[in-house]
Amino acid sequence: MTYHFEYEAEEKLDFDYEGLIKRVIEQVLDYEKCPYESEINIVLTNNEEIALINGEFRNIEKETDVLSFPMLSYDRPGDFSGIEEEQGLLHPETGELLLGDIMVSVEKVMEQAKEYGHSVERELGFLIAHSVLHLCGYDHIEAEERDVMERKQREIMDLLGLVR
Repeated sequence: MTYHFEYEAEEKLDFDYEGLIKRVIEQVLDYEKCPYESEINIVLTNNEEIALINGEFRNIEKETDVLSFPMLSYDRPGDFSGIEEEQGLLHPETGELLLGDIMVSVEKVMEQAKEYGHSVERELGFLIAHSVLHLCGYDHIEAEERDVMERKQREIMDLLGLVR
């Protein structure tokens, strides 16, 4: 696995956030039985910056907790078949699957951890798990999709021991 981290937020996380993020990503990809080593970009930013990106890409002019930018489109969520036939999805030098980008607002992580009454680690872990599921093709627009995604998130968080 290759991880690219950018830390743009002024607020500092006082734990090994890179280690936690890696552990969560690996758990999600194992859970989804992803047959590839992957490359993923993670940007930890602030509310102002994520609001700008949210406006630019989703036409929603306000901050959010996490944004996901998948490199793949899936016929079925979590179906990694046919990737080798797709041009540009595997890194030409490493052969790793170019999974996509995740952008997280550290401010939102801290606000929501306090609001929900759990640790900052748990909140960050949840948002990363949620985002990686998006990178694997899952969504929560329709009720049926939301039920599947929520079940997977719960099971992954339990496997990680990141419970409320």
